[in-house]
Amino acid sequence: MTSLSASRAPSARAVPVIFDLDGTLVDSEPNYFEAARRVLAGYGVTDFSWEDHTRFIGISTRETLLTLKREYRIDAPIEELLAAKNHAYLELARAHTRAFPQMRAFVERLHGAGHPMAVASGSSRTAIETVLAGTGLDAQLTTLVSAEEVAHGKPEPDVFLEAARRIGAEPGDCVVLEDAPPGAQAAHRAGMRCIAVPYVEGSADHPAFATAGLRFDGGQDQFTAQAAYDWLGQPDRSS
Repeated sequence: MTSLSASRAPSARAVPVIFDLDGTLVDSEPNYFEAARRVLAGYGVTDFSWEDHTRFIGISTRETLLTLKREYRIDAPIEELLAAKNHAYLELARAHTRAFPQMRAFVERLHGAGHPMAVASGSSRTAIETVLAGTGLDAQLTTLVSAEEVAHGKPEPDVFLEAARRIGAEPGDCVVLEDAPPGAQAAHRAGMRCIAVPYVEGSADHPAFATAGLRFDGGQDQFTAQAAYDWLGQPDRSS
């Protein structure tokens, strides 16, 4: 595995690239935390903290709410909780969601060079479309897969395999960008290479990230479009 950045390499061939959305392309986790906090408060849970939220980074909204419903003994249908959280999140997302600058630069470079791209996320499709439209990334990223559209969310590989199918790529040819251990695990299970950009500070040593081919231990502060693009051009030596 390469940490930080790879040395200069030939230009990347048209490698298919699949992006996670939340925490990878955009800094949406504060909005998800606030949405969850508001919804839980409506059911009498007032001590939900950022640390509690970080347990669910990389996990689909439905699976997160199923766990919270069980842990806090919330007597409400899961569809009611989903609707409430999606409403709160979309309100926040429309007001402000920031795309990470170097990720935007990476998407633009890949698009200009003709790389097939997709977004595979645990968020709802409405949330994905709202965030991409709000950040302007929808012009380059048009193939989207939500956890709602597959049988199992991350860490299962379903969303990544479906994304590969939709862009007409073999899983083994694809590279995934991920910020969370469940996503890195899902990429590995899909047979795809992974660029890991850990969102939670200090999580780079999580065992799931050990399978990543390139890892930016300092997260988005360390990620650069140039280093990631150079790495794409290197031969796959994983086999």
